[in-house]
Amino acid sequence: RGVDYKFSKKWLIPIFLLFPIITGGALLLAVISGEALPQLSVVSNPLAIAVGFVYIFFLGGPFQEEWGWRGYALDRLQARWNALVSSLVLGVIWGAWHLPLFFISGSIQSQTPVWGFMILILCGTILFTWVYNNTGGSILAMMLLHTMNNLSFLIFPTLETTLGGLYLLILNIVFVTGIVAKWGYKKLVRENKNHI
Repeated sequence: RGVDYKFSKKWLIPIFLLFPIITGGALLLAVISGEALPQLSVVSNPLAIAVGFVYIFFLGGPFQEEWGWRGYALDRLQARWNALVSSLVLGVIWGAWHLPLFFISGSIQSQTPVWGFMILILCGTILFTWVYNNTGGSILAMMLLHTMNNLSFLIFPTLETTLGGLYLLILNIVFVTGIVAKWGYKKLVRENKNHI
């Protein structure tokens, strides 16, 4: 399943755009609220984005972590509970996994309060489960989504603004609420799979 690329290609849209929209949207809202726009040096350098993508994919967590988070744990959790509860349980575990990063200066976690990070990771886990279940459990899709989540913070330095973190929380909650309302909490999959 790790190299399963046979999922519907329409899911490449949320895989590659969901987290950049959320993270970039939070930065835009912070700037509209009167904050100074941080330097967007990566946006103007496509090579930096490509190198960042490859680096994050192979060395920044997605390639290593997704075998366990979605490839092993999520399937077992969903065998016992619905998709939403499974996501919340996995999110707590995934959040705890990242706790040591709060003590590493310069990490995303060191710039975020623990409670805020936990809300973000719980929301993120629900979004991951939504894509995972709709791509037939493709671990490759999860690695790409995880990479785009991490890369979004490199492209859009949202957490360098005072209000960026708050807007990031709000947008994540809005997206999760909309997806759960539209797709259902039991499986996060619509009966008619032709619609995103």
